[in-house]
Amino acid sequence: PVLDTEDAWVSVEGPVSIVELALEQKRIHYPLVEHQFVLCTLLYAIMRLSLKGVKPLSLFDSKGKNAFFKDLTSIQLLPSGDMDPEVLSLRQQFLLKVVSAAVQTLCSSQKDREVSEEEYFPFEKGKNWPTLAADLAQYLQISEDLVRRHYVCELYSYGMDHLGEE
Repeated sequence: PVLDTEDAWVSVEGPVSIVELALEQKRIHYPLVEHQFVLCTLLYAIMRLSLKGVKPLSLFDSKGKNAFFKDLTSIQLLPSGDMDPEVLSLRQQFLLKVVSAAVQTLCSSQKDREVSEEEYFPFEKGKNWPTLAADLAQYLQISEDLVRRHYVCELYSYGMDHLGEE
């Protein structure tokens, strides 16, 4: 990009401007950042919903694991369309666990009527974990419909029929 500067600023001495520093930075490889974002979201779900026995790196194949430890500016080989069925099975089980834990948390907080959802998840107003799990399903190559069907089944099993019908 062309940066026009006024004549008064041309003769100024001092440290390099932040704009010039930003322009000198290497461009990041966006798919790699997106890959890192998926891992962070998985870790946050594990922590927030207190999921036990989940090994987050087992949800990725060898290419995906190697990409986590590379510079964000490097162009890495990321997992492509063909995935190991075992990894896909682990991913599916994980997403279903997230949905089940979210519904269980929602039901237990609503049974305690004294505690609202905002108080139970204070920093997550409007955070809908089952929807997040369905969004993650796209990245993890799992059917969104499978996650949504499991969500509806969980709502019915916890007696929240009015939400399940929606």
